[in-house]
Amino acid sequence: QVQLVESGGGLVQAGGSLRLSCAASGVTFRVYYMKWYRQAPGKQRELVAAITRVGTINYAESVKGRFTISRDNAKNTVYLQMNSLKPEDTAVYYCNAVYYVNDYWGQGTQVTVSS
Repeated sequence: QVQLVESGGGLVQAGGSLRLSCAASGVTFRVYYMKWYRQAPGKQRELVAAITRVGTINYAESVKGRFTISRDNAKNTVYLQMNSLKPEDTAVYYCNAVYYVNDYWGQGTQVTVSS
């Protein structure tokens, strides 16, 4: 059974930091393309950051320079370090794992940034 479990969300003031984690089980984690998405109320889900199996990284323009994605294949975990948070970063953050036709999602973790 495949599971992606996010953690680390919460309430933080603008300018603060949070570190999200996504622990995967039931998959060969090291081969998966791992992504973080977010969805704010009334908005479409958007890609925030992604890291390939070989470590190639991409970020949304809105988070470049503030967020850092990383992965630890030994721990089957992907991270999203979020610094200099802004109120517009408020959303539910989702972990996504993709390998060819295999596409799995976590349940999401709420991040709320107060002004």
